[in-house]
Amino acid sequence: MVRENGARRIGRWRGWGCGRGWGSAMADEEPEPKLFTLTEAERTRREIEPVLIEAVEARRKIAPLDEELGALAARIQWTGGMVVAYEHAARVRFERDQLAESLKTAIERIQSTGCVIKDLDIGLLDFPAMINNQEVYLCWRLGEERIRFYHGQEEGFAGRKPLDPGDSGPQNPIQ
Repeated sequence: MVRENGARRIGRWRGWGCGRGWGSAMADEEPEPKLFTLTEAERTRREIEPVLIEAVEARRKIAPLDEELGALAARIQWTGGMVVAYEHAARVRFERDQLAESLKTAIERIQSTGCVIKDLDIGLLDFPAMINNQEVYLCWRLGEERIRFYHGQEEGFAGRKPLDPGDSGPQNPIQ
């Protein structure tokens, strides 16, 4: 489908958010993802990289707090009740809830751009695109200087291919 501004939409929505400016979908139709050009994907990547870093950090910090709260709940259950350092437990719960809200907000902001979060632990994002009339994802991972790879929608990270055949990897960056 070609829109008035020349942008195109592809495929069915795959669960990670819809593109900016597409309006609302019909009641019986799911929204479809934004189709990115490499330039649009790169611009979006630069805008959301700090948000992705925030999300990765929040997720990393939540894990030990969840473990601590889980261990406390298990001790209470196993001992049939125990005296709990309530202030400490409440502080841990509050910190965990604050981080969870920050994570949720960051994820929503990333998804609102139309890109797909593939792996939050390593900061892996995909941008729906078309290459040679095939639906693909432009693939970027936190720490990479720019988007240099793509893969088919069923291939995933292991199937990444360089956008430029002469680009053999990080040791040979294209400028």
